[in-house]
Amino acid sequence: MSKPAIDIGQHSDAGPRKANEDSFGVLIPEPPLCETKGLAMAVADGMSSCAQPKAASETAVKSFLEDYYATHESWSVETSVSRVLTSVNRWLYGQGAAETGHGLVTTFTGAVLKAGVLHVFHVGDSRVSLLRGGELRPLNRLHRITIGEKTDYLSRALGIDVAVRVEHREVAVEAGDVLVFTTDGVHDVIKDADMVRLTDKHGDDLNGAAKAICDAALAAGADDNVTCQIVRIDDPGAPDAHAWHKRLAALPFPPPLAPGQVLDGLKIVRELHASSRSQVYLARDAETDALVVVKTPSPNYADDAAYIEHFMREEWIGRMIDSPHVAKVIRRETPRAFLYFCMEYIEGPTLRQWMTDHPRPDLSQARDIARQIVAGLRAFHRREIIHQDLKPENIKIDRDGTVKLIDFGSAHVASLEELRLPEEERGPLATAGYVAPEALRGARADKRQDIYALGVIVYEMLTGRLPYGKPLETARRARRARYIPARRINAAVPAWIDRALEKAVAKEPARRYQLMSAFLQDIRRPNPAFAEDRAAPLIERDPEAFWKWLAIVSLLLNLVLFWLAAA
Repeated sequence: MSKPAIDIGQHSDAGPRKANEDSFGVLIPEPPLCETKGLAMAVADGMSSCAQPKAASETAVKSFLEDYYATHESWSVETSVSRVLTSVNRWLYGQGAAETGHGLVTTFTGAVLKAGVLHVFHVGDSRVSLLRGGELRPLNRLHRITIGEKTDYLSRALGIDVAVRVEHREVAVEAGDVLVFTTDGVHDVIKDADMVRLTDKHGDDLNGAAKAICDAALAAGADDNVTCQIVRIDDPGAPDAHAWHKRLAALPFPPPLAPGQVLDGLKIVRELHASSRSQVYLARDAETDALVVVKTPSPNYADDAAYIEHFMREEWIGRMIDSPHVAKVIRRETPRAFLYFCMEYIEGPTLRQWMTDHPRPDLSQARDIARQIVAGLRAFHRREIIHQDLKPENIKIDRDGTVKLIDFGSAHVASLEELRLPEEERGPLATAGYVAPEALRGARADKRQDIYALGVIVYEMLTGRLPYGKPLETARRARRARYIPARRINAAVPAWIDRALEKAVAKEPARRYQLMSAFLQDIRRPNPAFAEDRAAPLIERDPEAFWKWLAIVSLLLNLVLFWLAAA
């Protein structure tokens, strides 16, 4: 991944006004934020009729540039900016709204350049335009209401109401593209062709170009503040396959480890688990003398960039999430000589082993485990992360009965998706039997896929079976499969819980629970909609039995017809 690179030119003038109420700025963060969050830029124009127009515009720009980088690295650009602007809008509105009907009001046009895509966020009548190939193309609409020939009003702005609708769009950009941010004192007065001409005339002198554009607007009769901010994109920060592979290969894979061996101060006690994809060891950390889990990548994938990326992603996610129901990644002071990471040691069985030991658990036990799984999933979902591989093997229960989610190397992260990494695994990453049907069809990851897996797990705890009999390994198999009522396997399951399970594992995401809290509520107390045990047709409940009975009836009918014909 190459870092975005830009050059900047800026100029602002109060013009005929006593004070300059415009604000503008660009923030280029240090790595790795410049890659994971991108570069932020903005312009704002305070409304002169509000109490403090300069404070309004300055607050909007500063809050956007600073607070955006304080949002979670896993959040998408849209989610991060929406949270920031919602907060800014509420603060601005709260300043004097009770007396005047509105607070501090400002237009706002911001953008984030990340991985070759410009994310534009706009409200009001300021503007950002894309200059490419000699043509200046506005990237946002002006939110105005015109009354008569000369009178117009802002229809949207920050601080004008308790809620705000922010215009958002995404534009692919290239090296050499130029962004021109202007307030209405500029673009309402001079033509786009003049801005193109003046920008070209000054070449690499972007400050000179921005000043020339503002001067031209004032010479043309602008009666407002004039601001122009020019950003030339030298490198859009698009994925770089060579650089990405080089980063992934920075640390070598560790060799197979045996009890007694020491790896960077970690003394191996024993192997806990081994598969074709990774090895997991119990080790004692010389730094703390505590037992820890060491996870190492499998040498089988030493040249697989997609695998390495997912392995590194698991540690990155674990460091961001702090929940008693998610296994913690341990930060160590000792530098690493190999590719691996450490996690807390959870003494206790996996949910798979617990299910083997408790083939018919009490409903209260199943509910408690489901509640704790949901608590762990919420820690992921709040950061726009989808676990994607929720299954009994990836859930541990410690000696105190606390449920913890482990193994999140397959997780989908919204902010990483925006990076458009050159190496990415194709197809669903979840385990057959727990993967949602829409994932088999190539649908994008969303929370409902984790809800599907949660429903399968609760069903399996209560029945020892999967809700569709066999794992749904293909989209074709998923289309043909029919839900098997849990009550037919375990008569102790109430009808209303069975209906809740059926909804949780619905094959169509729109018919599934949209919220995990709704599912938890429906397995704790009867949902009135489920109170009546409406039996499904036999062909849906038990296709095999249906066809057997149909064959018997058909045979009997043929015998009767044969007897009548013989008589």
